[in-house]
Amino acid sequence: MKIILDDTNVKQALYPFSANRHAADIRIGILTIREKWSFLHRFQVETASGSFFLDNSPDPNSSVAIFDANLIPTLDWLNGLTSPILSKNIVESDSIRQLNYPWQIFQYNDWAIRKDFEMITNGRHSQPIPPSNRVMGNENIFLEEGARVEHTILNASTGPIYIGKNAEIMEGCMVRGPFALCEGAVLKMGAKVYGATTIGPYCVAAGEIKNSVLFNHSNKAHDGYLGDSVIGSWCNLGAGTTNSNLKNTAGPVKVWFNAASEYISVGDKCGLLMGDYSRSAINTSFTTGSVIGLCCHIFGDYFPPKLVANFTWGKERYIFDKMLVDINNWKKLKGSKLTEQETETLQQLYSQL
Repeated sequence: MKIILDDTNVKQALYPFSANRHAADIRIGILTIREKWSFLHRFQVETASGSFFLDNSPDPNSSVAIFDANLIPTLDWLNGLTSPILSKNIVESDSIRQLNYPWQIFQYNDWAIRKDFEMITNGRHSQPIPPSNRVMGNENIFLEEGARVEHTILNASTGPIYIGKNAEIMEGCMVRGPFALCEGAVLKMGAKVYGATTIGPYCVAAGEIKNSVLFNHSNKAHDGYLGDSVIGSWCNLGAGTTNSNLKNTAGPVKVWFNAASEYISVGDKCGLLMGDYSRSAINTSFTTGSVIGLCCHIFGDYFPPKLVANFTWGKERYIFDKMLVDINNWKKLKGSKLTEQETETLQQLYSQL
């Protein structure tokens, strides 16, 4: 079967996380949506014109199915897929969901971690859990090769705990599932993590975190609260950065929805939604339901607005060349640099303002 993942209809709806990436590269649970498809059926992946093409059949005449890229596939759903169908016919259930709003990334993360854990660990054996740890629900804990976990409290009675390849949980951490620490990520000493939380590949996390998703290569490396939030790639939250996830009135939270160009109610909890390459200064306080665009540098002696546009430096527009230098400086810290494709994408987005 050939599968096409099309994000044309959801590009604006999943802002800021779809501003500079295909919707299939959004991380929810342990894997990105694209990785879930590739894992489930070992599809080869190519990209073209806003779509991902996935093919696990050498037959050029094999059947084709077209899905919206915000569809979140699971093992039990794909096992029941007997013929090509269009995503417009899909009814959400415990086996299949769709991301129609960016805040659903953290709202669905509990469900997604459980589904990914089942898929990834099926038929496999965890690395041994070192005896220095205090463990509950051993059968729901999986350590990949090279994972390092010592002197930590791991409570998987509330949901599975997945520790990726070469990831590390330092001493004194308290982790309550569902939880995923992806490849190469680090949870620093004394961190307090509540489910359902995902720390993406090569991220560094610390402090208090609850029901949040960090995509990849981002840092929340110091104390401060992050709750009911989604942080994109290559972001940095300065020491003491904290977000509110609940209004003082306990009333409904309204969040900017880019597709409709208006604020809409998302329920009683929503923290911070931050796009790629954005950073906050020390002791930054984000109000409930904040949306920060990509390539923003948040600083100053004031509360940041609930909505910060792409390419904002303090209260001004980021100078493009300066922005590229700053991003590359952060990338160098993790042995990387901006690619030509990344630079070209940012230049196109910058010119649209």
